Amino acid sequence: MPREIITLQVGQCGNQIGMEFWKQLCLEHGISKEGNLEDFATQGGDRKDVFFYQADNQHYVPRAILLDLEPRVINGIQNSEYRNLYNHENIFVSDHGGGAGNNWASGYHQGEQVQEDIMDMIDREADGSDSLEGFVLCHSIAGGTGSGMGSYLLETLNDRYNKKLVQTYSVFPNQMETSDVVVQPYNSLLTLKRLTLNADCVVVLDNTALNRIAVERLHLSNPTFSQTNSLVSTVMSASTTTLRYPGYMNNDLVGLLASLIPTPRCHFLMTGYTPLTVESQASVIRKTTVLDVMRRLLQTKNIMVSSYARTKEASKAKYISILNIIQGEVDPTQAVSCKYQPRVEYPYRHQLRFMKVYKEYVKESLLILLSGVLQVFRLHCPESPHIFKLLIGLVVLC
Repeated sequence: MPREIITLQVGQCGNQIGMEFWKQLCLEHGISKEGNLEDFATQGGDRKDVFFYQADNQHYVPRAILLDLEPRVINGIQNSEYRNLYNHENIFVSDHGGGAGNNWASGYHQGEQVQEDIMDMIDREADGSDSLEGFVLCHSIAGGTGSGMGSYLLETLNDRYNKKLVQTYSVFPNQMETSDVVVQPYNSLLTLKRLTLNADCVVVLDNTALNRIAVERLHLSNPTFSQTNSLVSTVMSASTTTLRYPGYMNNDLVGLLASLIPTPRCHFLMTGYTPLTVESQASVIRKTTVLDVMRRLLQTKNIMVSSYARTKEASKAKYISILNIIQGEVDPTQAVSCKYQPRVEYPYRHQLRFMKVYKEYVKESLLILLSGVLQVFRLHCPESPHIFKLLIGLVVLC
């Protein structure tokens, strides 16, 4: 039986990423823009029910809740070609429509004021699920709504649904450019506390790295928000492949996270993806091997976080666990034979002392999952990533 996941899209960034995510899922499962199953779609070969449910008229509706304090982005979704896909009862826009003004405290306070309306939507979706596994939150930690209102939602979900998993896809601000929002570092740090205490897994996505990948890998001279958001949606869809196209193992969110997270607080993950293509290059055929893919995944140019490896402290980059999800026609024996080929360094005991555990109790993990339906990997790093240090430095400068 598939275990359902409810997606929460909070703020401008969260709703834009969520829009691209549902486009990707509809494309993979053969669901039209109106929610109808296409003629070429397979029946029963996948688990659409994890992220969709069927309405009375048999069309598929995303298990998504769209939340924002200002109407511009959600109005754009409601006027788009996918406007008939969503359940309009699961769309919330604040009555005054003024937004949070890029202020974490304002977003948090407004979230507290409208919590009854929002939790009614979440409870209704949860009650309509046969076996709810958890929630996925898409948001930015730099703005007002995604950070403030997102923080309040994390605390509320942790209190009301404490036995359900909460995974977030959190977009970190661009560290290479000066922000017009003076309080952006404070928004980020206040949200990080809630992500640490109330989330079970945080997938870190860095705007600096996303822009770099768009320029260097996709050869886009001036990448737009839509193009960078499509990178995030690609990672989201690929990382949920084993949930939607089940195999013999790791068919649920618990199974995926158990191999990655050694201790509850140590749950910030980095992602990488290869090969990256744009529509103009989609017809280009390239020859590759499993070993080549796994080596590319360890290259920092394919990692969507500003990590140590892009600084002078590259030698300090250590991985506790790695999860490779390889999609396509892959020989399992070839994948297993490559398992010990990539040069992956694991942390020494003294590097884990701040977690009050020893290396013997944190098993080194390099897990490979095969899915018959692009390649994505997640890695977990115990040391303070470079992006966290940059945020702290910005607060000190302020």
